[in-house]
Amino acid sequence: MEKILRGMTNTMNAVKPPRITALRDLHDAQTGPFSILIGTILSARTKDEATTKAVKVLFAKYKNPKQLANAKVKDVEKIIKSIGFFRVKSKRIIEVAKIINSKYKDKVPDDLDTLVELPGVGRKTANCVLVYAFEKPAIPVDIHVHRISNRLGLVETKNPEETEQELMNKIKKKYWIEINDTFVMYGQNICKPISPMCNVCKIKKNCKYYKTKFVS
Repeated sequence: MEKILRGMTNTMNAVKPPRITALRDLHDAQTGPFSILIGTILSARTKDEATTKAVKVLFAKYKNPKQLANAKVKDVEKIIKSIGFFRVKSKRIIEVAKIINSKYKDKVPDDLDTLVELPGVGRKTANCVLVYAFEKPAIPVDIHVHRISNRLGLVETKNPEETEQELMNKIKKKYWIEINDTFVMYGQNICKPISPMCNVCKIKKNCKYYKTKFVS
């Protein structure tokens, strides 16, 4: 895994240094894990740029779980209207804020089992909170991690849930925190869903997809 991660980073730096992922950009000293939790919920089916912009405006007005918990849905909708499914997400993040405020005294839980009990929080979102907010070993699997893991031949899975379990079984825990960040940037910049840039990829010799497509 060390070779794969370094190869991805070297490829991206050689082509064009990638910007940091949206969740890294959302980490704030004042709002801390709460901004990561809310940002991850809002990021589903939404471009990074829209997520980052909306979350920063949101937290400029609502600086903690208590303030967001007491917000009016219509006011939140106006702020995050550029986000996909903003009406549903507005209600959801207020609901989550209420739970964090009342049940957990404004502190976001730092364990998977508790996080997935929150409304709208699945394993990917919970794992993102663990990695980006608490720097705890976890493997958040989104479309990029799922696609690239299968292309490389690290796994042969049909969905992100299976991919997460396979990666956890096969990869040493010391690499878990790096996987989402690196794979997402690689998926956005190099190993794209359509027309991946195999010609510049420095790990293509170890890639099952490349060997199948281009090596006879």
